[in-house]
Amino acid sequence: MKRLCICEICSCGRHRCPHRPTALYGKPNKTCVLTEYTEKYPAYGGYNPPQSLKPKPVNHGDQGRMDGTTTFKTDFIPYEVTRRPGKQQAEYKPKPGDIDLGTTYKQDYTLYEVHPFAPSRPRERVRATGHKMDTVPTYKEDFRQWEMCKRELKKPDLSYHPPDAKFDGHTTFQDDFLTRGLAPRESFKPSSSPKMSDAPFDCVTSNQQCYVPHPLEARWVKAPEPYRPSSQPLQDLTTNRRDYQGLPGQLPQSYKPNPGKVTSDIPFQSSTEFKERFQQWPVSLPQLHKSLQYVSPTEHMDMSTTSGADYVRHNIQPFISAKPFNRPNKSSAPFQAHFTPHELQPSVSFKPAHAPMRTDAPLEGGTMYSTEFTPKRISICPASYDSPPGFVFEDSDDRGHRFYRKLPSKDRNKMAAGMAVAVVS
Repeated sequence: MKRLCICEICSCGRHRCPHRPTALYGKPNKTCVLTEYTEKYPAYGGYNPPQSLKPKPVNHGDQGRMDGTTTFKTDFIPYEVTRRPGKQQAEYKPKPGDIDLGTTYKQDYTLYEVHPFAPSRPRERVRATGHKMDTVPTYKEDFRQWEMCKRELKKPDLSYHPPDAKFDGHTTFQDDFLTRGLAPRESFKPSSSPKMSDAPFDCVTSNQQCYVPHPLEARWVKAPEPYRPSSQPLQDLTTNRRDYQGLPGQLPQSYKPNPGKVTSDIPFQSSTEFKERFQQWPVSLPQLHKSLQYVSPTEHMDMSTTSGADYVRHNIQPFISAKPFNRPNKSSAPFQAHFTPHELQPSVSFKPAHAPMRTDAPLEGGTMYSTEFTPKRISICPASYDSPPGFVFEDSDDRGHRFYRKLPSKDRNKMAAGMAVAVVS
């Protein structure tokens, strides 16, 4: 009987075998589960993944000898190519008569007799001697090769020699720097004493000298226009009230399946890796740092500042504004009370009523979902159990696949009955 793996038994697409890493040498004793979540979390059924429309990668074997023809070979038809005939040139026939080779340059230019230029420099005379020429250069004559001897290496010995004296932790900064007391610097800030003038203060401004008050004229009041109501009646009919007529209808019937909760009798495994591997360690309380007790100074604190010591207060009169006060513009004419009270009349609302407009025709509430939906039975994935019902575990391979053997129909019925009794008990 054919063996099936957990990957093949699963019908929801969420259960896989714990795969081991591929290597040259097998490690059957060490299982490499991808995550603890996929191993210990019990998956719940009730969800069918969509079927993939991707074609299966089927490897087609050799079906015969390969035909080496191509679309180019089948469509291309060779034609006999002949050389295009060349254009025959016409035979050259010289024209009769003589050619006039005269030019304007030959006609206008007068030929003159030109004599060659005689140089005034005397000719160079070569004075040859009978002596033999010495071809030794000055470099060979002056430079002579000396015997070079190897020079001694003058490189100092840079190997580390530990000192004999004891290490002194003083630095050059500590040896050269001498601490000195802080000396107060002399202040070059000028004195901030005000310079008072003996002349009296002239408080006359250009506004007081040039401003001339002018009387204001009475404000012009526009006469109110009387209200003129329209003689035409108000057209309160809207396009919504004219075109829309409410039709009575029934509520659409829902074809959504009953959202029944798919539960399992298997107890939920709430153990986690953190609870299993975490060890509680004793924790000591943190040590609090005790702050030092504040000790108030015994000497008197000088609270004086440079502003309090150098500032001299002067008695100065407050500023008096020379701007004239705003005079109220009051008219001497008596107040005309021409207002006539009228009784208030509430405005008539032309808003349409909120009552729905109904009709006796039934409402067509059918949808494509309600007409084409086919309810399907919700089944639990057999791979979600620790031991899939109807299968018996056989063995596992090096890659981590666990194989199960399918039981016959009789054994499966017995197992289902035993599970039902266990559930009832």
